[in-house]
Amino acid sequence: MVRETVWGEYLAEVIGTAFLLMVGDSVAAMAIVYNAFSGDYWGICILWGLGVTMACYLVGAISGAHLNPAVTVAFAVYGGFSWKKVPGFIVSQVIGGFLGGALTYVLFSPAINAYNAAHHAVRNATSGLTTSGIFFTHPNVGITTGHAFVDEVILTGALVIGILALSDAYNSNGQLGKIQPLIVGLLVAMVGGFGGELEAWALNPARDLGPRIFAWFAGWGQNAFPGPNGYWWVPIVAPILGGIVAGAIYNFLLRPFMPGNPKRAKVAGPVQTTVQA
Repeated sequence: MVRETVWGEYLAEVIGTAFLLMVGDSVAAMAIVYNAFSGDYWGICILWGLGVTMACYLVGAISGAHLNPAVTVAFAVYGGFSWKKVPGFIVSQVIGGFLGGALTYVLFSPAINAYNAAHHAVRNATSGLTTSGIFFTHPNVGITTGHAFVDEVILTGALVIGILALSDAYNSNGQLGKIQPLIVGLLVAMVGGFGGELEAWALNPARDLGPRIFAWFAGWGQNAFPGPNGYWWVPIVAPILGGIVAGAIYNFLLRPFMPGNPKRAKVAGPVQTTVQA
């Protein structure tokens, strides 16, 4: 029996986001607790990207695999996604993020406790050595809260404009079918590769907020909320703004000139090209 219901989409967003965060936060745990990557930062980026790819394959046919409130809002503003679904999608994504953080904790709690004991680290400390980076993001050394906000707008914009290009029916280079989730994963890895060290490239309010809420309950306390310098709100607001800005750039400055757009001739006139289909 085929189930066509919005609740199935919400459930898919919960499960997809939980899977993504279980993978991503566990990668962070491997890096922090075991130093598993020994400076191989690109390996971390690729594994995060593969987490996105597999989450998209897992639930994309059901919900479209937004997995990110910034993507959901951008699609609602520019892509015709129903605003009625937006609250449900966002709540589902945050719940999924919470569950993903919880699954990571189930896997790594003994290792986290051993690491804290060996390094005299305290969960709720807002300075010094901490394992909070397993679950949520912080600005790196020298990055102020204000600068981090700008960073996350730009980095999320790079992610969302890429997703919009890949999903645009008018873009002859998009619509990649079954390999599209792989390209989205590589897009996430790319953004992490060029900007992730700034503040651990949140890009996604659910990716940060869901595990942050779990970590608050699990003893990270003030390190989670309000966080160092009251940082907790930046990975929520900045990615959504970045998605909206990126959507405006794509839809108003690029999409009118796409060869597949039936209004293109009225906007740009005929354009000569040597690129063959």
